[in-house]
Amino acid sequence: MKKKIVVLASGNGSNAERIITFFRENGLAEVTLVITNNPKAGVLERCQRLGVKSKIASRDDFYTRHQVLDWLKNEQPDLIVLAGFLWLIPAEIIRAFRNRIINIHPALLPAYGGKGMYGHHVHEAVIAAKEEKSGITIHFVNEKYDQGDILFQADTLITPDDTPESLAEKIHQLEYRYFPEIIESLL
Repeated sequence: MKKKIVVLASGNGSNAERIITFFRENGLAEVTLVITNNPKAGVLERCQRLGVKSKIASRDDFYTRHQVLDWLKNEQPDLIVLAGFLWLIPAEIIRAFRNRIINIHPALLPAYGGKGMYGHHVHEAVIAAKEEKSGITIHFVNEKYDQGDILFQADTLITPDDTPESLAEKIHQLEYRYFPEIIESLL
């Protein structure tokens, strides 16, 4: 029987699409639901094109009405994957799915993590600090931003002519390569 993955995404959804297509090709698992907190997120168009069920959740759905927890309990995923999801996961969801929620962060944690450190903000900070390398961190999700146990890291060198945009592209290549493989190893 195929394993079930639920993806939470807030933005464009390129990592979500990569995960969906990776598991369609290898047959181990299936992304059965994508949840977004952004009604204008590009991930919704990707889901429609790929035939994956999606839902839009409001802040109240997450934190007050516990609707998202109900959706997750109904779906019974083997793994919940945060792929560019920007909200802190409520404690009751973490308790219900302990060690079954992972996130990918576009830097080498513990550096450049925490609230507000996502996407271009991370790359701008790394470039401004004149770091020699950056990378990705895949980690379990706990009650604090980017502080769960680290599962995997991969790095890339930063050249003197890198910009936040060119660094972002290097990071995306690491994400696309390694995120599905780490998910597969966890399943």
